[in-house]
Amino acid sequence: MQGFSLEIKHIDAKTGARYGVLHTWHGDVEVPMFMPVGTNATVKTLSPEQVAACGSGVILANTYHLHLRPGEEIVKKAGGLHEFMNYHGPILTDSGGFQVFSLSSRRKITEEGVTFRNEIDGGKEFFSPEEAIRIEEALGADIIMSFDECIPYPASKEYVAKSTERTLRWAARGLKAHTRQDQALFGIVQGGEFQDLRYHAAQELAKMDFPGYSIGGTSIGEPKEVCYRMIQDAIRFLPPEKPRYLMGVGSIDYILEGIQNGVDMFDCVLPTRLARHGALMTSHGRINIQRAQYKEDFTPLDPECDCYTCTHYTKAYLHHLYKAGEDFGKTLNSIHNIRFLIRLVEGARKAIQEDRFLEYKEAIYAAYGDKRGF
Repeated sequence: MQGFSLEIKHIDAKTGARYGVLHTWHGDVEVPMFMPVGTNATVKTLSPEQVAACGSGVILANTYHLHLRPGEEIVKKAGGLHEFMNYHGPILTDSGGFQVFSLSSRRKITEEGVTFRNEIDGGKEFFSPEEAIRIEEALGADIIMSFDECIPYPASKEYVAKSTERTLRWAARGLKAHTRQDQALFGIVQGGEFQDLRYHAAQELAKMDFPGYSIGGTSIGEPKEVCYRMIQDAIRFLPPEKPRYLMGVGSIDYILEGIQNGVDMFDCVLPTRLARHGALMTSHGRINIQRAQYKEDFTPLDPECDCYTCTHYTKAYLHHLYKAGEDFGKTLNSIHNIRFLIRLVEGARKAIQEDRFLEYKEAIYAAYGDKRGF
């Protein structure tokens, strides 16, 4: 697809970790990368300029929520998401597929699509593969997702098989409906925890020749070893020249294990969600800034971090803002957590180029001690 491609520049000699450049219509970005999430066309508590200052490349917006408010036609009239939210780097929109999982108590799935009862006024919303593509085309992101069902965990193999086949049919329908040549449509590999179903889904999607591929249905409550196996099973049959996106993953260990297995792109609301609750990622482990021990701690949050928060403010000040309920504290915490994960993948990119990704990963784990519970 003209204007969109992945250029692989180096593969780590000891693993499948890849370093490259993703070319998009709104600029080139290095991979692997972490993508901040802006559900409602905004990364919570941050301006687009603050997000960009953290080193962001691609950021995400949510198709389902933007369809409900303000509506895709408003965004289209504004000139698309880039103009509407004043972010001029690449943007990715999901398809609403995750809401099939997260709104399970308020939706009904049929072959045609999914009917939701929306949380704003209780009205009915219907998403089909074609409707999802229509909305995403109106929103105008660089990268858009096929409509799928994010399968719950655990689920029976019978259920997962039926859902996976339906998602494949939806992928074909969405691909047929897609008309914009300045957007890259990704297929989404489902299949639950079942290796044969993951293999099948990846192989069938590869035949459809999407510009990129996402790995869905992970990090939704399954054990870590199951998640890692899902990733490996999905990637085995995906075209190596196409970008690979592991959806909804934002913890340190999941990101590093994904990179080792050849994933290029990650996203999650985790860093900003943690930040709003005073939980901060640092080079020596997670800390809770609300604790009394930080009341008179006049040192930077993380001396190894180059973010605006760490270079301008102390833990004592962040503690004060949290206790006082000041929104500025949420902003500073979010800047740090986003920058922390972006620095993590920046370090991974450098390590891959130097064929020392395993050493880099183990050094990160050692700094955190027990790698569980990131």
